[in-house]
Amino acid sequence: MNDQSPWWRKTTIYQIYPRSFLDTNRDGIGDLQGIIAKLDYLHDLGIETIWVSPFFSSPQRDFGYDISDYLSIAPEFGDLEDVDQLIEEVHRRDMRILFDLVLNHTSDQHPWFQSSRSSRDDPKRDWYIWKDGNGSRPPNNWRSIVGGSGWHFDASTDQWYYASFLPFQPDLNYRNPQVVSQMMSIARHWLDKGVDGYRLDIFHCLFEDKEFRNNPWSTKLISKNSTAGFFQDFVYNLNQPETVQFAYQIRKLAESYPEPKLLLGEIFADLATQKEYLGRDQDGLHLIFLWDLLFPRPNAAYLQKILARYEDDYSHPYQPVLVYGNHDHQRLMSNIQGDTNMARLLAVLQLTARGVPVIYYGEEIGMSQISLPKQQWMDPVGQRYSWLPVFIPKLLKMGLTRDGCRAPMQWEAEENAGFTPPGLEPWLPVNTDFRQVNAATQQSQPDSLLNTYRQLLQIRASNPAIHSGGFELVSRDGNSQQLLAYKRCHDDQEIMILMNFSGKRLSISQQAKFDQMLFKSGEITQGEHGDIYLGPYAAAIIRI
Repeated sequence: MNDQSPWWRKTTIYQIYPRSFLDTNRDGIGDLQGIIAKLDYLHDLGIETIWVSPFFSSPQRDFGYDISDYLSIAPEFGDLEDVDQLIEEVHRRDMRILFDLVLNHTSDQHPWFQSSRSSRDDPKRDWYIWKDGNGSRPPNNWRSIVGGSGWHFDASTDQWYYASFLPFQPDLNYRNPQVVSQMMSIARHWLDKGVDGYRLDIFHCLFEDKEFRNNPWSTKLISKNSTAGFFQDFVYNLNQPETVQFAYQIRKLAESYPEPKLLLGEIFADLATQKEYLGRDQDGLHLIFLWDLLFPRPNAAYLQKILARYEDDYSHPYQPVLVYGNHDHQRLMSNIQGDTNMARLLAVLQLTARGVPVIYYGEEIGMSQISLPKQQWMDPVGQRYSWLPVFIPKLLKMGLTRDGCRAPMQWEAEENAGFTPPGLEPWLPVNTDFRQVNAATQQSQPDSLLNTYRQLLQIRASNPAIHSGGFELVSRDGNSQQLLAYKRCHDDQEIMILMNFSGKRLSISQQAKFDQMLFKSGEITQGEHGDIYLGPYAAAIIRI
C-alpha cells in the first residue's frame, strides 16, 4: 500500500445528526449554523470528514429521511446560503463533507407523489410502484423492513403503493428511466456544489423483483443482517441484481470529478452480495458499512475473530468500515454498560485497526442513551411498536424507539448542556448526566475520553502504518480471551497495538525493546528480556 491511495482510505468520518448538534436560532432544534459553529471543535479533535444526516425540505415525520424537496432546505435547519457556507467552511479547514442521500423513497408529501397518486393516468404515476391488489388483499406478501405489509392501499385510485420503510415514505420506481435520470441529476447537483460524496441511505432497497414474486417463508422474526425477518426471507424486495448494477452507474458519476467523490453505502446483505456492491474490480461503491461492532462483546477473542474475518473478507484493496453506532441504533456507551475503560479500549481498536472509522456524534465524550416514557416517543418506528410490552424488546436485545440515541449533544455543564439556551425546551430531552459528561469539562481533563480520542486521531493521521498500512494479528501466548494484539506496517514503519480487556495484569513476549511509546492508557512496562506488561484495561501503541 502507498500514500497515493484515495483520500477516504485514510480518513475518519464523524456523523452529525443536525437536529441534535447545536441550536443557534433558539427553536430547540439544531441547525446548519450550529454545525458551522462547531467545526473548529471537530478540526481540533482531528476529524477529517463529516457526514451530515438529511436537512432537506421535509414534513419531518421521519426527521429528515422523508424528503419533500431534494434541492431546498427545511427552514428549521437554515437555507441554501447556510449550505453554501457550511461547504465552504468545511473546505477552508481542509476537511471534507458528505451529505446523506435518500435515493430509495420520498415523502408522501413530495409533489412527485402527490401527482402520482392523483390519477392512474398522471405522467408521474409510474414514478412510484403501484399495483392492483389480489381482491381486497395486497399484491403480494412483501413486508416492510420495519415490519407490517410493505403495501398501502390508496382508495382514490383503487391501487396499492409499495414502501420499503414506513407508509409515508413511498418507494421510487427505479425501473422508470425518468426516475433514474432525475435522481442522478439531484446527486450531481450537490456534488457540483462541492460536496465530497454521499452516505447512501438503505441503498439495498432501490429495486424490487420485476415479477413481484412472493417472498419465501422464514423462521426468523429478527435478523442480524436484515436480509430476513418477520417470518420471511427478503429475496424479492431487497438486493436485486439491478441495484448492484446501479451501484456501478452512480460510481461513474462519482469518478467524473477531478477528485473522485466518496460513496458509502448503507447495505444489509450477505458477504457475496456485499462484495458485488463494491465491485469485483472495485468499480462499485467505495465503502459499505459493516455491522459486527454495533454490539461489541468486551473480550479480545471475539474482537480478534471480527478483525481476522475482515482481513479475509475485505483484504486490500477492499476497506472495512468500523462503526459502533448511528442514528438508528443504541449508543455504544449503553451497549457496554457505561464502562469508560471499555470505551477507551474500543476507541483504540476503531482508530488503529485497518479500516475507515465512523464516529457517531457524542461517542467521543461517552454519551449514552436517554430513556423516555412511551407517551414521549417521537420516532415513528417507536410509535409503531409502542403497544408492545417492555419485556419483549429486552428479551430480543433491541430497542423499539430510536429517540434514545438522538438526544442533544452535551457541550457544557449548564442547563440544556449548551445545546440550546437555558429556559428553552430542546426537541428531545438532554441526558441527565450532562453535568459530568460534556465536551467542555472533558477538554480540561487530560485523561478524559475526549482527549483519548484526540490523541488517537492525531496518532492515526501522522502515522502511515496506521492510516494506510497492512494488518497482522500477533500471537497472544496464553491470553487468548483477554489480550488483543496486532501490528500495522507501512514501508519501514512498524507499529504494535496492545489492549488488555481484563482486570488482571497480562504480559506478551516481545523480542526487542520498543522504539517509542506513541500512546498508553493504564500501566505499561517492559521487562529486561523484552516482555511487555499491561495493567488492567491498559492499552498501548508502540513503534518497534
